[in-house]
Amino acid sequence: MDFSGATILCLGDIMLDRFAYCAIERISPEAPVPVLLLQRTETMLGGAGNVARNIAALGGNAVLLGLLGVDAAGDEARAKLCGAARIVDAHVASAARPTVCKTRYIAGHQQIMRVDEEQVRPLDCDDEARLIAALDQRLPQADAIVLSDYGKGVLSPAIRKQAIDAARRRRTPLFVDPKSADFRDYRGAACITPNQAELALAAKMATQTDDEVVTAAMRVMREAKADAILATRSDKGMVLVEASGAVHFEAAREQEVFDVSGAGDTVVAVLALAHACGEPLPGAMRLANIAAGIVVGKLGTAVVELDELMLALARERRAHDSKLHSAAEAQTLARQWQSRGLKVGFTNGCFDIVHPGHVAMLAAARRECDRLIVALNSDASTRRLKGPSRPVNALASRAAVIAGLASVDAVISFDADTPLDLICRLRPDVLMKGADYTVETTVGAAEVMSWGGRVALIELIEGHSTSAVIDRLQAAPPAAAPAKATA
Repeated sequence: MDFSGATILCLGDIMLDRFAYCAIERISPEAPVPVLLLQRTETMLGGAGNVARNIAALGGNAVLLGLLGVDAAGDEARAKLCGAARIVDAHVASAARPTVCKTRYIAGHQQIMRVDEEQVRPLDCDDEARLIAALDQRLPQADAIVLSDYGKGVLSPAIRKQAIDAARRRRTPLFVDPKSADFRDYRGAACITPNQAELALAAKMATQTDDEVVTAAMRVMREAKADAILATRSDKGMVLVEASGAVHFEAAREQEVFDVSGAGDTVVAVLALAHACGEPLPGAMRLANIAAGIVVGKLGTAVVELDELMLALARERRAHDSKLHSAAEAQTLARQWQSRGLKVGFTNGCFDIVHPGHVAMLAAARRECDRLIVALNSDASTRRLKGPSRPVNALASRAAVIAGLASVDAVISFDADTPLDLICRLRPDVLMKGADYTVETTVGAAEVMSWGGRVALIELIEGHSTSAVIDRLQAAPPAAAPAKATA
C-alpha cells in the first residue's frame, strides 16, 4: 500500500494538544479533589494538525493551513511543524487570535480533566484575507482537501465557500469533519464525516438504529448537496450513505479502548488519503475503520503508522491464526503495546512436543508481563540444536499449538542458532527463560538490561521434558495387531 504519491490539503483549526501524565496519591485537604503529581508532559499538534500528522504517518503528504497565534503556544506548534516530515507548513500567523491549546490531565490511563485555552470569535478580516490567499496558492497541489472544523472560527463562511467551490471546479474531492449543526454550511462537499451525536443534531432526529442512521444521513446529505455521508458510531462501526442510494456498513473491530482523543481526525485523514489514491469510498471507509480501531488503543492524540495499518490488514485476512506473525509484524505489535504502557515479555524455545511443563512455564512467563511473545526455533535451527531426528513436529504444527495457549499473545520463529537478533529488534521489557538457565547464560540478557529491561527465570515442573516423552515412546512395545476374524 503506497500513499506517497498523494498530497492532502488540511484546512481548519490548528491546536496544540498537551497531555500531562500524573499520579494520584491522595485527596486534597483543601477540597474533595485529587492531588495530581505531575510526572511528564507531552505536546503534539491537534485539530487540523493531527489530521496532517496522520496523513504523514501513513506516508502521504500533507499541506497544513490554518492560524497560529503569535504566542508561546504558537511557537511550540511551529517548532513541531519545523521538524515534521511530509508536512508542509502553510499556516498564517495571527496577532489577533491566540493559539488554541488543550491540556488533558491523565492518571492511571484515565483522563481526569481537560483545560482549554481559546478565544472563539469571528475571524479577523486581515486573517481571513491571508488565509484565502494561502488557500488559492496551495489548492493546485492538492489531490484531496480536508476541512477540519472544530468550531474555533477559522472556517468562516467565506473560507468554506472558497474551498468547496474551488474543489468542485477542480474536481478535487473535499472531506469535512463537521462541527456545525447545519450541514448546509458545507454545501457541495464530497463527503461529510459526523459522529452519531453530530448526525442526530444536524438531522434533528434519532440515530440509534441502523435504519435511523441511514434516514438521518440521507436527510442531511440532501440538504448539504453532498456526495456522501460517513457516520461513525463508536462501538457500532460506521455507515456510509452515498448520493447514488448505496449504503455500506462496516462493523466495529474488537479493540481495547485507551483514549478516543483525535479518533475522528484519523478517520477523515485515512478516508481522504485512500480515496485520493484511487480507493472507492467503501474501501476507503474500511481502511478508516481499521485505523480508528488502532488509534483508540493508544494514549494521547495519536496517529496510525503505515506498518500498523498493514499489520491490522494482514491479521484481518488470517483471522484463524491471528497470533502468528513475522518478525516485522511482531516488532510493530511490541511497539504498539509499549506505547500503551504495557510490559512486553519474550521467551523462546523449540517447544517440539508440548507437555504440562511447557504450559505451566508459559503461564508463569505471562504473569511476569502484560503481553507475551514466544519465538520458536525453525525446523533447521531445531535440528542443529537437538540432532537430525528432531523436530518431531514441524514448525507450522508447533506454532499452531503454542498460539492456542491463552497465555501467549504472539508467536514468531527464527532460523539462527540464537534469538539474539530478534531480541534486539523487539526490545522486550522482560526476557524469560527456565530456571535451568542463569542470567549469565541467558542469550540477550545483557542487551535487555542495557535498555532498562529485566530477566526473569521461571521455575520448571520436574518430571516433564520433551526428551523423556520421546524416550518413553521409543521404549514402548509395538501394539499387537488385531486378531483376524475366523469363519
